[in-house]
Amino acid sequence: MSALGAVKGFGVTFAHMFRKTVTTKYPFETPVTAPRYHGRHILNRHPDGLEKCIGCELCAWACPADAIYVEGADNTEEARFSPGERYAATYQINYARCIFCGLCIEACPTRSLTMSNEYELARDSRKDLIFTKEQLLAPLLPGMEQPPHEMYLGETEKDYYVGALTNPGTSAGAERAPWSDRETADGSGATA
Repeated sequence: MSALGAVKGFGVTFAHMFRKTVTTKYPFETPVTAPRYHGRHILNRHPDGLEKCIGCELCAWACPADAIYVEGADNTEEARFSPGERYAATYQINYARCIFCGLCIEACPTRSLTMSNEYELARDSRKDLIFTKEQLLAPLLPGMEQPPHEMYLGETEKDYYVGALTNPGTSAGAERAPWSDRETADGSGATA
C-alpha cells in the first residue's frame, strides 16, 4: 500500500476535520421538520366536531408492527360520535412499537388518521408510550361541539364525506394543535 493510497483513504476524514461544527441549541431552539414528516398521529374531526374515525380497524390491520388497537362500537341516535353507523370506542397506538411507516394513514378510508410534525414522544415508562383516543383526538376548534351530538352537516353520513375535499375539518392543519407550544422558524406564532 502506497502513501498516496493511505491519504486517499483518509480524504473524507481530513475534509471533515476542518469544517465548522454545527451546533443545534435543542431543546431551546427546536429544529423545523419537513412538511411531510411522519410524527405523532392525530385522529381528525369533522367541522362540527364529530369524529372522522368509523372504527373500521383497517389501520390496525395495515400496521406491520401491530402497534394499533381499535375497538369499534355502534352509534345510536342518543349518542352519536361519528356520522356513520360505527365509531372507535377504544383507540390506542403503542409508540414503543410504532415504526412511523405511514401504512395506517394509507389504509384509512375516511382520512381520519393523519400524522403531525410532533416528534417529542420520549417518556419515562413504556406504559406512557401507549396513547389513548383522548390523547390522539384533534382539539376542538371554534365552531365545533364535543361529541356525542346530532349530525349538523347533513342528514346522512354521505353528506359528510362527499364534501370532504372542500371542507376538510381538522385534516388540514391538524399538526398545529395546541399540545405543541413551539413556534415556527418564521415567527408567525403558528405551532409546529
